[in-house]
Amino acid sequence: MRRLVNVLDVELAPAAPHASLVDARRLEAADPAAFAVLVKYMQTREKSFSTSVQRQALVRPEGVAGAVVGGFYTLLTGAYPSKVFTDPAVALAWLGQPEATAAPLLSRLNELVAEATGQSPLLRELHQAMKGKLPDINLSDVAREMGMSERTLQRRLKDAGTSFQAELNAVQVRMAQSLLLETDMKLTAVAVEVGCASLQHFSSLFRKLVGESPSAWRERQQGRAGGEPETEEPSSEPRGVGAADEGPPGGGSSASGA
Repeated sequence: MRRLVNVLDVELAPAAPHASLVDARRLEAADPAAFAVLVKYMQTREKSFSTSVQRQALVRPEGVAGAVVGGFYTLLTGAYPSKVFTDPAVALAWLGQPEATAAPLLSRLNELVAEATGQSPLLRELHQAMKGKLPDINLSDVAREMGMSERTLQRRLKDAGTSFQAELNAVQVRMAQSLLLETDMKLTAVAVEVGCASLQHFSSLFRKLVGESPSAWRERQQGRAGGEPETEEPSSEPRGVGAADEGPPGGGSSASGA
C-alpha cells in the first residue's frame, strides 16, 4: 500500500485538470493498517489534489469491503466533489463521459487489470457470478447468468487451462478468507457460508490452496499472539466429496484506478 499511494502522486501534476475514476470493485478485503496508510496519504494531499482533480468517482465492491470503501470519503474534508457508485458505467456518466466514450475506457481498464493480475476477463466475470450464488451454486445457473450454455462455458474454461470446479474452489477460499478476516464466524459457519460440504472438506481445501489451516491463517492475519486456536477436524475427507479441491486460485484482489 505504501508503494501504491506513491503512484497516486501522478494525479498531482497532470497536463490539465481532469476527472478521476477509482475502480475498487475487485477489492476483496480491507486490511486496517493498509486502510490507515491510504487515509493518511489522502488527508495530507487532499488540498493539493483539489487543484487538478475536478471530481472523483469511486466504484466500490459488494459486501463488507464495499461498506469500508464507501465510507472512505467520510474521513476526508471534501476538497473536491466525490461520489460512490456500484456501476462503473454510471460512475463515468457522472464524470461526464457518455456511453460512447465510457465503453472503450472500461474496456481498456479491464485490459490493464488483466495484464496486472494475469486473470482473463472470462475468469473475472465467472468469479463475480460465482460469488453472488454461494453457497448454493451450480454450473447451469452460472452459465445462464454469463449468457452462454454450460458446454460453451466449460469449453472456454478448458481453453483457458482451467475448469469450473477449480475456479469455484478459488472463489470459495477467497470468500472464506474475507469472512475469516472481517468476522468472528466459527470455522464451521464459514464452511457452510462458502458452500463446503463439511468442516473437514473446507479445512482440506483451504490448506491445499493457501498452504496453512484456516485458523492458523486467521491468527496470522489478525496478528494474534498466543491463545487457543480454533479446533479443526482432521483432514481425512477423500477427494471428490463436495467441491473438489483442485487448482490454485486464479488471480488476486486488486484496486485499480484509471
